[in-house]
Amino acid sequence: MPYFARCLILMILPWVVVSCGSSYHGYMSRSYTIKGERYHPMSVDQALNYSEEGIGSWYDESKYLGFKRGDTSLGEKVMPWHISAAHKTLPLPCVVKVTNLSNGKSLKMRVNDRGPFIEGRIIDVTPRAASKLGFKKHGLTQVRVDVVSVGDGKHKRKAKRKSWFRWW
Repeated sequence: MPYFARCLILMILPWVVVSCGSSYHGYMSRSYTIKGERYHPMSVDQALNYSEEGIGSWYDESKYLGFKRGDTSLGEKVMPWHISAAHKTLPLPCVVKVTNLSNGKSLKMRVNDRGPFIEGRIIDVTPRAASKLGFKKHGLTQVRVDVVSVGDGKHKRKAKRKSWFRWW
């Protein structure tokens, strides 16, 4: 291989490796502090049984063609077309089903960030998720959040929902 080609590969390779994803393995569930308040994420087993109703909001950490582009707590890039969410105490990553209780619309999304850090809110979703759930214009809505799974790849664990319809 020519010297120029080897140099080019060595210059490009670190960019490719860094952009491939985040640096976590398994679940992110370590405690953290924001604005002087300490948060203790729940265990994977607790999260697999998590269901809560409360106020949901949306937040925008991205700019499409601008200079600012946010990163999630897992180090993933945030783009305007992403459907994802932030939660204070669920282990990261996980998948949740968010249901807008005012119109019945629901959507599954990946939780890969921390927040919302405003009292009384249980989840923040991206603008596209808020649009699909039908509350982007309002900013806030009553939601139900149910965990579907926790983790990715070989670490993924699915929630077992109790069926109210048992035959035996």
